[in-house]
Amino acid sequence: MAKSSNPEGKVGVRIVVAGDRGTGKSSLIVTAASETYPPNAPKLLPPTRLPEDFYPDRVPITIIDTSSNPEDRGKLAEELKRADAVVLTYACDQPETLNRLSTFWLPELRQLEVKVPVIVVGCKLDLRDEQQQVSLEQVMSPIMQQFREIETCIECSAYKHIQIPEVFYYAQKAVLHPTGPLFDQESQTLKPRCVRALKRIFILCDHDRDGALSDAELNDFQVKCFNAPLQPSEIIGVKRVVQDKLPEGVNERGLTLSGFLFLHALFIEKGRLETTWTVLRKFGYNNDIKLSDDLIPHSSFKRAPDQSVELTNEAIEFLKGIYELFDSDLDNNLRPIEVEDVFSTAPERLRLDIFLFYFSPWSEAPYKDAAEKTALGGLSLDAFLSEWALMTLLDPARSVENLIYIGYPGDPSSATRLTRRRRLDRKKQQSERNVFQCFVFGPRSAGKSALINSFLGRPYSDAYSPTTEERYAVNVVELPGGIKKTLVLREIPEDGVARLLSSKDSLAACDIAVFVHDSSDESSWKRATELLVDVAGHGEDTGYEVPCLIVAAKDDLDQFPMLIQDSTRVSQDMGIEAPIPISSKLGDFNNIFRRIVNAAEHPHLCIPETEAGRSRKQYHRLINRSLMVVSVGAAVAIVGLAAYRVYATRKNASS
Repeated sequence: MAKSSNPEGKVGVRIVVAGDRGTGKSSLIVTAASETYPPNAPKLLPPTRLPEDFYPDRVPITIIDTSSNPEDRGKLAEELKRADAVVLTYACDQPETLNRLSTFWLPELRQLEVKVPVIVVGCKLDLRDEQQQVSLEQVMSPIMQQFREIETCIECSAYKHIQIPEVFYYAQKAVLHPTGPLFDQESQTLKPRCVRALKRIFILCDHDRDGALSDAELNDFQVKCFNAPLQPSEIIGVKRVVQDKLPEGVNERGLTLSGFLFLHALFIEKGRLETTWTVLRKFGYNNDIKLSDDLIPHSSFKRAPDQSVELTNEAIEFLKGIYELFDSDLDNNLRPIEVEDVFSTAPERLRLDIFLFYFSPWSEAPYKDAAEKTALGGLSLDAFLSEWALMTLLDPARSVENLIYIGYPGDPSSATRLTRRRRLDRKKQQSERNVFQCFVFGPRSAGKSALINSFLGRPYSDAYSPTTEERYAVNVVELPGGIKKTLVLREIPEDGVARLLSSKDSLAACDIAVFVHDSSDESSWKRATELLVDVAGHGEDTGYEVPCLIVAAKDDLDQFPMLIQDSTRVSQDMGIEAPIPISSKLGDFNNIFRRIVNAAEHPHLCIPETEAGRSRKQYHRLINRSLMVVSVGAAVAIVGLAAYRVYATRKNASS
């Protein structure tokens, strides 16, 4: 495979040379730049620049010489902190300078928090005592075990021009193609984040999704990354190398994922890190092996408060294909371990409560336990798509980021759509949304949680556990005619209502509000109506009025005596439907979830009107009527004046 080109965005490499006095720093730099040994090198050189065509990567290098005098310690620290790479020198004829690397220089770099590649260079190789010949590996192995930041060790001689260009080539290479993010030197294996990135690249290149790269797919991959095709003999050679070392790396369909990973581990072991870095960068990864920020459309979701973001049909079809790919036994049950596998190409996240890394974005609130689980604890296709719908609704940038990481092949902008403003939906008397968000209000012990649990197919429980934090539930609701809509229920604890309504735009995200009360408890009913009035009033004040439904829960219990009379009066006064009776205990839900979706689809109906709102409307009507009378009166006066002027003109003419 071909060598890499200049990594995008890297305009130069700054290499700082440090070490004890007399170890050959200045001679090393002058000889590298001029290809001539200086008999009397200055004690401290000015910054030295190597031209961009000095090495194949065509990135200019600036070399900074440093003083080891104690009085220059501050300047040295400043230069080290600005370095892209550090070259630490010792003199091959002065063993004490080698010891100083581990007793002073390397600990000093750590203390200064200089986290860049380090190249250890033994200068004055020509002066080493021939009686004390030991291999470089023997000398450096203990130090490299202790200080993993050391990228390479090399010995050189400026006087005899031995391995001088190689010093700065390795330093530049360590910056442009670092080993650390890719490979664990101790275990001699690819690092997990590198594996996840290469796995994603493999999936993107496996166009027919058969789990192997065919000869044609391998060739497409080569052309994309290196702008040059592979000859048939080269493809055969690559597969033979893999098969000899790792038989399962190749099958009858082509190069498998394990074979693809093996190849990259082989490149790295042989020092060809530029090959793997070229592949990663061609697919958008930065030096942290995360997708570059410009690939994630964070700023493209600017929207009005009453607009939402939904997945497009193109993205949904892609997700259906992903589900089928990972639901290998086709039982419509994606187990938790398979869900993790879906996201295994995304960056790891740390769950602080258990101090474990995980990949799925649904392992934490508000997504954890927000969707219906199968009998085996997994996700059906509808539940899988529901989780995606919820994530897109609440955090569209994160949703698109995860789509990209799991291999979405299209333009990220084609994965989502911005919905029409709710205010316009009310004027049109119809919503075009596929995902509706319902706020669930109600006093304590009214039956909100039981309603939400039933929505997720969970069994009823008599045990009462108060809701202290907002929670979400999402599921697919099938309407007549087989039409499917996604409904998101957001449970608002009673003591969280005031905090919610303290924000002007708090109801902008709400398609419909439901008010749950215990139909056997008069105080529960009164509190639910108070909440209804508060929410309706907030909607009238801010212009974000929402359709509202009242739910009379616990219909299996005896109603309190005045319920029917009171509820009829309230619903008629406010202009909304009568309460809908349900019993979570008996499983009688009166088509409540369909009715919620139906009300959300017709946002001009079921909007409650408060007394204050009614008075305000009457006042505005009165003002408008008065303005109309004034306008008509003014118009009549103007017409009358015009008629008089015509009459007067005619009279004067006849005279």
